[in-house]
Amino acid sequence: MVNHWLMKSEPDVYPWKQLVKEGTTHWDGVRNYQARNIMRDKMEIDDLVFFYHSNCKPPHIAGIAKVSKKAYPDFTAQDPKSKYFDPKASPENPRWMMVDIEPILEIDPIGLPELKENPALEGMPLLQRGQRLSVQPVSTKHFSIVCKMAGIKNPPK
Repeated sequence: MVNHWLMKSEPDVYPWKQLVKEGTTHWDGVRNYQARNIMRDKMEIDDLVFFYHSNCKPPHIAGIAKVSKKAYPDFTAQDPKSKYFDPKASPENPRWMMVDIEPILEIDPIGLPELKENPALEGMPLLQRGQRLSVQPVSTKHFSIVCKMAGIKNPPK
């Protein structure tokens, strides 16, 4: 069974168009244990991901990607030159993980205000107060509803 996720990136850090251009990327720099645990313990190859642009006006879903490589140690945590360096990370205890994703489908952006206006999305973690997680689950029902909002007749499965 395919799981569904939402992964946030700021457009000035790593935009959807860059993922499309590169064809794949590793999702590095996650420094929240709950988000790390999702990537490490729950994400599987071919799981579907809403690629979400945060810290912009309006924040929005920009595309659909898929997980192309299961979790592995985030090498940026062990690189002293990286802004994601963690002095407590080591090869024996990497602490932080990442997955690889690749683009599947670009969509017309669906803004956060539009998502909030849809009562069928009640309970979606993205729309809950105080929810700041950069990697979060999306139910199959909510994934389907957002795909319909984007005009996708046959959502990826």
